[in-house]
Amino acid sequence: MAKTSGAFSMRRRTLLMGMVATGLAAAARPGFAQADLLPSWNDGPVKRTILDFIARTTTVGGRDWVPVPERIACFDNDGTLWTEQPVYFQIAFALDRVKALAPRHPEWRTQEPFRSVLADDRAALAALGEKGFLEIMAATHTGLTTEAFGKAVLDWLATARHPRFNRPYTDLVYQPMLELLALLRANQFKTYIVSGGGIEFMRPWTERVYGIPPEQVVGSSGVTRYELRADGTPVLVKDPKVMFIDDGPGKAVGINQFIGRRPVFAFGNSDGDQQMLEWTAAGGGARFMGLVHHTDAVREYAYDRPSPVGQLDKAWDEALRRGWTIVDMKNDWRVIYPFELK
Repeated sequence: MAKTSGAFSMRRRTLLMGMVATGLAAAARPGFAQADLLPSWNDGPVKRTILDFIARTTTVGGRDWVPVPERIACFDNDGTLWTEQPVYFQIAFALDRVKALAPRHPEWRTQEPFRSVLADDRAALAALGEKGFLEIMAATHTGLTTEAFGKAVLDWLATARHPRFNRPYTDLVYQPMLELLALLRANQFKTYIVSGGGIEFMRPWTERVYGIPPEQVVGSSGVTRYELRADGTPVLVKDPKVMFIDDGPGKAVGINQFIGRRPVFAFGNSDGDQQMLEWTAAGGGARFMGLVHHTDAVREYAYDRPSPVGQLDKAWDEALRRGWTIVDMKNDWRVIYPFELK
């Protein structure tokens, strides 16, 4: 099943790259009308702003030309590249792992926060707050080697289904963003994920789904330790300690620490992305800062302020004040998910 899904994603990515390359070649030849390089985006100011930025920054000799090594584009993941409602997908993974591991832990039947997870008591679980979720993450994300944890993530993605759409979670990536990632790479931008999600949770699948390799994923991370097994095999084991939180101000810190270049292009969707966009905007020359505004309750979800997941409040005000680009999902995206194209 995972192999089939991977093959489909690879074909989809190849198709997108071919479409972009064909469009760019046609646009460069006299007498040819320019192909639609972002076909899932409705025509309008947002689409024109994106295309104009890419054209300006990649035109040699132009005032806004950006040298290839400096073409860094950073994207948040949850709510920016795929759906994040009704809970962040990594939390859904952790809750499912509690149920899968419960037979080994009979004490969980009466011990919080695990009792609430096993009873599907979401109200009680919510009342336990951040402390409860941290206990769940510690119990389900640590003690494994990095390889074993990556396999657990891929096994879950191959079988788990989103509660509303009844589809694999990796089906709920945004088709317009897949096109944008492909277009940026066709124009020699290096695309990165900079997410508050766990780095070990994202790295096993981002290359297959987004075309972003694991070394270009920046995320929250825990401590890992080197261990030499009895048979002489070295492994890295995940410990229940937080090393780095890649959210809010941490995103700017993470970009500096792990990428080493300030982005010229950045996209987010929530208050947790504000500092990444501010850091991008503070550089010299042409800059693009974008926010995805979730406005489509019919095809996806509609939320902004307040929202327990993906709150867009302070960053929204900042975007309006600074003139950043705001994508209205309902009006700017003709298609949201790849499966709508079938």
